[in-house]
Amino acid sequence: MIIEIKVPSPGESISEVQLASWLVNNGDFVEKDAEIAEIDSDKATLTINAAEEGIIELLAEAGDTIKVGAVVARLDSSAAKPEKTAAAAAPAPAPSAPAPAPQVDKPRPEPAAPATAASAAEEVKLHISPLARKLMQEKNLSNTDILEYFSNLRISRSDVEEVAAASVSKPKSPRQPATPAFSRSSERRKMSTLRLKLAQRLVSVKNETAMLTTFNEVNMSSILGVRKKYNDQFKEKYGLSVGFMSFFTKAVTIALKHFPAVNSMIDGDEMIFHDYADIGIAVSAPKGLVVPVVRNAESLSLAEIESAIKVLATKARENKITLDDMTGGTFTITNGGVFGSMMSTPILNPPQSAILGMHNIVERPIAVNGQVVIAPMMYVALSYDHRVIDGRESVGFLVKVKELLENPEKMLFDGQDPVQVLLEV
Repeated sequence: MIIEIKVPSPGESISEVQLASWLVNNGDFVEKDAEIAEIDSDKATLTINAAEEGIIELLAEAGDTIKVGAVVARLDSSAAKPEKTAAAAAPAPAPSAPAPAPQVDKPRPEPAAPATAASAAEEVKLHISPLARKLMQEKNLSNTDILEYFSNLRISRSDVEEVAAASVSKPKSPRQPATPAFSRSSERRKMSTLRLKLAQRLVSVKNETAMLTTFNEVNMSSILGVRKKYNDQFKEKYGLSVGFMSFFTKAVTIALKHFPAVNSMIDGDEMIFHDYADIGIAVSAPKGLVVPVVRNAESLSLAEIESAIKVLATKARENKITLDDMTGGTFTITNGGVFGSMMSTPILNPPQSAILGMHNIVERPIAVNGQVVIAPMMYVALSYDHRVIDGRESVGFLVKVKELLENPEKMLFDGQDPVQVLLEV
């Protein structure tokens, strides 16, 4: 029975995909549910699985752009699974030694030693003094005669030590630097569907939004102190290390409650405000940047946030992320610090109205209570759509995030001072 393998629909509004690569060869026998191909949509990389077992016939080439629902392969499910024959599995017997041929008296050839010795003498550089050369002519001796004589001498320990001493004392000629090989070749590659769609979205963001960026800096001493003090206990209980991203995610969810405009978006001539925080975490995957979403992050603990981020990041790096993992999102966090970025202006992830950029931690001198101290500092950047978010909200939101990160205990009380909550004032 011949079964047609068609391109599945990756999601709504997607009409075509790119065949990224075949995972099998034409004519291979494939098992049921085995992954046979990878396809790239404008959102993620997905796989095509075999519906039955059988011999596969490939009908498309890797790199082709194909319509959703098109047939890319055929599967012959009636074909029997090939089995290794006993002859192929067993090692081939060793060939029997041929019977000795009867000996026949043959004339012995003349030795060709002189020609060989002469060629060897030409290859060896003999340093002979003029006086010795003259004496060789008088005695009718050649270079070959001298070489053969010395080749028959027995090398003693003293000879080896003499050669070794001469080798150490002999100045080595400086090695000539190798001539660098320059290349001026170019390579043209077709953009993947994911990269092409990403390029279009980024250009549209720059053209269709009033994007601005505001900056601040965070003293990371408190966060680093918490990690150092409690990381072992945290890892023993949850099997995870205390990461920076969970603190930033928690701080963002609290700050969004105080500044709801940052958690809103434009839909036509209306603004949509969300009472929940679905936080997108930008992850660098092999096929490009993807942004999986942590749902209802405002209701999760640090351990739950850390666990969710780890699961999503692992799926992204293994190209197993799904459209459901990336759908939605009300706010995004991106961390350029893992690559060494000191400061940047992150670009919006539409239709969201704001994105927070983290950067690397650098020890810098700062003023604390009139004293200059060295502290681990991080620049943070908030890019936002000025059509939705005013300067007061953007600056206030970033200051709130800074305050929560520098005083992590405030996260327990929705950003309020613990003593103030205790006094109920």
